[in-house]
Parts: sequence; C-alpha cells; structure tokens
Amino acid sequence: MQLDFDKMGGLVPAIIQDDMTQKVLMLGFMNPEAVRKTIDTGRVTFFSRTKGRLWTKGEESGHFLLVKSIRKDCDNDTLLIKAHPCGPVCHTGADTCFGETNRDDMAFITYLQDFIEQRKAEMPEGSYTTSLFNSGVNRMAQKVGEEAVETVIEATNGSDERLIYEASDLLYHLIVLLTSKGYRIEDLARELKKRHK
Repeated sequence: MQLDFDKMGGLVPAIIQDDMTQKVLMLGFMNPEAVRKTIDTGRVTFFSRTKGRLWTKGEESGHFLLVKSIRKDCDNDTLLIKAHPCGPVCHTGADTCFGETNRDDMAFITYLQDFIEQRKAEMPEGSYTTSLFNSGVNRMAQKVGEEAVETVIEATNGSDERLIYEASDLLYHLIVLLTSKGYRIEDLARELKKRHK
C-alpha cells in the first residue's frame, strides 16, 4: 500500500470506524511499520507518539480492533480502517473516543444477512438455515407465509411480546428467501426509498 508519510513527519492519521455500526471509534497515527503489522496481524496497530513505539490497540486490555478493511484516501495520506471492536475502545471505558454509544440495532440486519449468505456458501450440517436452503424455494416461501400468518394472529389477538417474536421469525425467513433468490434486504430498502415521496 503506497502512502505519503512525508507530510506528517513519517506518520499518517488512521480513522477507525466500526464495520457494522459505521460509528467512528477513534483516531490514531501509523508509521510504515504500524501499517505492515496491522495488515499482517489483522489487529489495528498504531505508532504511539507518547510511548515512541508500536502499540497494538488492546494489547493490555484485550479490547482489540479486528481489521475488516483498509482504504487510503485520494491523497494517499490518510487511512480509513473498518474494524470490529472487541470491547470498549476508549481508555475511559467508553464505546468510542468521542463519547458515543456504539450501537445500531438496524446494522444487525445486514450482519444477519451476511451470516445467512455464509451459511448458504458453507451449508454446515445441523444448521436450521442449511435445512431451509436444502428444502428449496417453495418450502422457504411457504415458511414466510406461515410466519406472516403467525405475525398477524399475534398482532390481532396476541401479546406484544409474541408479536415481536413472530415478526422476527418472519423477517429471518424472508431474508433466507431473498438470499436464496440472490437478493439482499438492502434491495428492499432501495425499493422503499424509491417509492418514498
């Protein structure tokens, strides 16, 4: 990875962003060795200006930042690293160094579809998702219908707790069906966005 380390005396800033929630977690600095170690180990490593050495985030706390992707900016002098945090990121115990809560429950839907796609690729034995893919598209569509009916029943005659439970089943089975047809939940979001006036 070609980077311009000369602008800041041998360092480049590295913005760390949560791969799932898209929240900015922290900012650190890297020299060429830190970039190499980050790529080689899959754990974000900085050059600590105060310690004067390489420092892997989480080396003491165990709260590592596991690298998902690394991109450089258009000037080749800043990195954007998307990572999965293994615990709070800030030394104060906060989720981020900017005092934000790092949670976005909607982002779990994308994670779930990624997981379901992985199940489809690997088809591990004993997995319920695998059994759905093995049953074929007709059975998957039937399951969506069954879960839709159960959701309606809970909405009209059941409890709020059961409504959430059955609606969650419906969404899961719908994502499995979409995956089997080569689509993603984001395709539905795009369609809804297009219709929104």
